[in-house]
Parts: sequence; C-alpha cells; structure tokens
Amino acid sequence: MENLEESIGEEENYGIDQEYSDPETGEYFSDDSCDCILDRKITWLSLPRLCLERVFSFLPDRDRKTAALVCRQWHNVMRSPSLWRHRRFHFSGRISKFRKPDYSSTIAYVSHLGAYLERLEVTVCPPRKTQAALRLKGAITQLFSELIRVRAPLRSLAVMNLELDRSAWTSSLRASVVGCLISFLQRGSSKLNSICLSGMRNCIHQGLELLSALLHYETRFYPRCYISSLDLEAFFSGSVNVYLNSSVPDNLSQLQCLTDLRLSYSCLSDELLMALQQRHGGGRRKSSRDGNTLQTFLLHCCLKEPHQQLICGSSWATLASSCPDLKVKISVNQVVNNDRLARMLLPEIPLSEYCMSAFYSPNEDWSPKPLLSDILPQYRHTLQHLNLDFGANNFGESLDEELLELVKVCERLVELSICAFLEIRTVARLLDMSLTQSSLKEIHVRICSFNEAAGEEEEALEEMLSSYLHLPPDLCFSAIIYPFE
Repeated sequence: MENLEESIGEEENYGIDQEYSDPETGEYFSDDSCDCILDRKITWLSLPRLCLERVFSFLPDRDRKTAALVCRQWHNVMRSPSLWRHRRFHFSGRISKFRKPDYSSTIAYVSHLGAYLERLEVTVCPPRKTQAALRLKGAITQLFSELIRVRAPLRSLAVMNLELDRSAWTSSLRASVVGCLISFLQRGSSKLNSICLSGMRNCIHQGLELLSALLHYETRFYPRCYISSLDLEAFFSGSVNVYLNSSVPDNLSQLQCLTDLRLSYSCLSDELLMALQQRHGGGRRKSSRDGNTLQTFLLHCCLKEPHQQLICGSSWATLASSCPDLKVKISVNQVVNNDRLARMLLPEIPLSEYCMSAFYSPNEDWSPKPLLSDILPQYRHTLQHLNLDFGANNFGESLDEELLELVKVCERLVELSICAFLEIRTVARLLDMSLTQSSLKEIHVRICSFNEAAGEEEEALEEMLSSYLHLPPDLCFSAIIYPFE
C-alpha cells in the first residue's frame, strides 16, 4: 500500500500522515488523542469498513485527502484498493501557464495506483493543431507504457474521440498512436473483457491492424480471458465504405465470446450478419445461459457516413434465430429520408430501442408520419425504448394521433421520449395510457413552441398537469414547453 501514499502525496498533495484533525474544529491531534474524538463522533467513526468504503467511493480526490486525516480508521480505509479501481481522465493536448498539463496527474496516478486499476476511461478532446496532436501522442504513449510497467489488471479500457482523420494528426502521429495501442494489447493486461475505441476514426488499413491485434489478444488468453463487450462506433473514418471490406466480418466472427457489440452503420453488411451468426454453430439455437451468444447489437447511423447499402431481411432473420436473446438498438442522426429509413428498418430486426435526432435536419420537407404509422409499428412486439427528437420538422403537421396509436400498439414499450410540435392534451392522453398500459414506466415530452406562444402553452400545460397530482410512484414523467425562434 506504500504506492497509495506516494501517489496521493505526490500529485494531489494528499499527504496521508500520522496526524489527524477534528472535522468540526479543524484542530489537529495525534494517535493518542484519537479515542476521545471517537467518543464524540461515534455515529460516523464507528461505521463498518464496508460502509466507509462505499461512502468514500463517491468523494473526489481532494475530499478523500481530508477524510484520510480524520482518524486512524479512516486513514486505513483510504488505503483500500477498491477505492482506486475505476478512473476517468480527459486529455486536451492544450497547455496553460497556470496549471500542469492535464495528463500529468494521469501518469502519476497510474505510476502509483495502476496496480489496483481495473477500469480506465480516457476521453480525448480532438486536436485542431499538430502541436496539440503531438502532445496527445506523447501523453497516450506515456500512459500505456506505465500501464504495461505496473501490470495494471485492467478489465475495461475505453479510449474515446481520438478522431485520427483530422488534419492535425500527421501520418507518423497516427501510426504511433495505433502502434501504442497494439503494443499494449500484446504486452499489457491479460484480463481485458471490455474495450471501447469509439470515435477513433481510423483509415481502413490501421483499423484492420487494430482489429487483428484484438483477435490475437483473445486467441492468446482464451478461455481464461476473452472480449465480451466491444464498442467500435466511429472506429473507422466516416469516408470509408467499411461494408465493402470482407476483413471486418472475418475478424469479428472470430471473437467467440462477444455478447455486446456497437458499430457504425457503415460497417453493416449481409456478410457481417452472416459472420456473427456463424459464431454460434450455423444457426443452432442457444440461450444467454451459454454465455457467448450476441445479446446486444447497437448500430449508429449518421447522415455524413455511408448508409445506403442494401441488407437482406433474411440475414437479420438468420442472426435473430441463432441468437434468440438478441436485442438490436438503432440510433439515427439527421437521416430524414423515409425510403432510406425503410431500407434500414427491416421487419426482421429484433429492434428493442430506436433513437432518432432530426432537430437540425437539412430536409425541411420531410414528414415523420410514415415513420410513426408504417415503419415503427413493425416492432410492436419488441420495441421497449423510443426516443424521437423531431424539433421543427413537423411544424404545421399534426403527429398526435400517429404517436398515440404507435404507443398504444407497442405492447412492450417501457420508455418514451419525444420532442416535437404536439398538442397539450396529447400529454394527458399519454398519462392516461400509462395508467392502463402497465409496461410504460417513463415518459418525457418536450412540446416545441414559438417564443410568442410559449407563455400561454406553459400555463395550459400547468393547468392540465394539476389534475394529475397522484401519479404512480414508479412512473418517471416530465413535460416541458420548448420555445425556439
């Protein structure tokens, strides 16, 4: 535990010494006077160690430093490895005259506490200039070198939003960052089961190199350790037609124990769906109890990324047959063409969650009605979560009846969140539905309104809600007026 004391003293000036302070008076005292303080603070200081660890886990580092000075018991609890296993860091690559680089505390933390680290999340602010990219490359290289040196027992690793397709990243810097990650997979933790590389935006060659390294990692440690969760959303550059490359399905098909997969829609192809299905013995039905069937498959579709490929419904049906517990989640951003949506949202998909954002859509003539009345009702038996942000797209077009009918037919719907031009009474009808439709437990409504009418609509909404003062305690509900010009 000596490393803990060194770390919290070196980087954050924690200084866990053998001198403590009364949290009320601020007066310092030695070990000999600790007993009298224990008598006075019997409520907190007599808490079991497990309870204290739970409380301390919510404290920021500087408050942990203060708590460690209260008494010997708290000082000892603060040494518990369980308090230092999960960490989030943010790298910007920027420099300041008034503070240390944002990655310096990260390196110090890993140097002294990395031996306890099980879950690490690094979020990067994408660089605009090459100098910032150079600093980011140096920080990432140091971080992974330290993780290898201390043999951090990582189970979950996330490195997000690198955006290597930006011009600030030179080809040599890109190669260094990718090589650093590959080196870590070859020499680092042998316990990884969850990896997130979302927003990395690799070229096809470097992306395939990383996928190959992931495959070799699993091959080396299987069955003792394997990758069960993989997030590759925006892993490839948005300009790449990934679905045309057969190497992506080949690599993913060999991750035998993958249960949660997240991809960009540009990766989706019949070959990929077939490869995921073939992981499970060519269609032999299994249950989640087998431990390695695909259970969650999330696809994110963005207007600026390739999404016009044709997928056969039979490919989805075959995958759903081989993975009976599969839940598909689809997120769509700014794609407001009903023909394209119909081509993506095939009836054979076991869709459990659908999210759509069309708030700033460039297509002002698009109508959401076909989506509500024709496409989404296909999933009446599977859809559980529905999040629709139409913004001003339905200005002048009523969607109230279509929305209410959709909610009525979706027998398993648990959560509804919508932002659109709606009538106030639609909120009341949704609340009435929640009282009779037992599955619906969460309703969030944002009613769009122009500024000049917002005040009147807020009063009308408040008056309507006054008759619903005794909603069921298990119903999570909110409704607001969303004014804009």
